[in-house]
Amino acid sequence: QVQLVESGGGLVQAGGSLRLSCAASGGTFSTYAIGWFRQAPGQEREFVTAVNWSGGRTYYADSVKGRFTISRDNAKNTVFLQMNSLKPEDTAVYYCAARRFPEAKVTREDYDYWGQGTQVTVSS
Repeated sequence: QVQLVESGGGLVQAGGSLRLSCAASGGTFSTYAIGWFRQAPGQEREFVTAVNWSGGRTYYADSVKGRFTISRDNAKNTVFLQMNSLKPEDTAVYYCAARRFPEAKVTREDYDYWGQGTQVTVSS
């Protein structure tokens, strides 16, 4: 069983930055693909970004491309999401998810373990 704990959320002004972390325990973290998803009130949970087991392949939603960067440190069992140039529409609860396979996917149904989420609020 894999446990995922997100941190780093908060309130930031538009144009600002935040760095989210996802710390994993249990399982074999270095063999899992990791994704970030987000859910705004009244909306579906949507894909944000994902990284394969080695960190060598990444995927981004069009809405965050060029502003967000995913990375991972397998030695520390942690994945990071650097979010720059934040916009009010980025406001959501951000979840990290682990997939028991090395290659990343962009659909939430492909992920097996989920964290509890961390709130990101961007004020205009």
